[in-house]
Amino acid sequence: MATTPRNASSSPAKSATKTGNPRGFAAMDPATQRRIASEGGKASHESGRGHQWTPEEARAAGRKGGQASRTNRASTNS
Repeated sequence: MATTPRNASSSPAKSATKTGNPRGFAAMDPATQRRIASEGGKASHESGRGHQWTPEEARAAGRKGGQASRTNRASTNS
């Protein structure tokens, strides 16, 4: 009688590759995705859990994005 390792399955393994058929949120058109995401953001702010940017936070985020953009441009142009 042959023994199988504990992690071996007797059923065929599911393929790890994508089938090309989007499901759920990915299957929706961009306008519907935006509308649903917007509803979630509004609900979050109404419940008091939404993030409120301070001017300092916004400045730091803009600076960080500008530096990343400049770094990316410098590496592609050389």
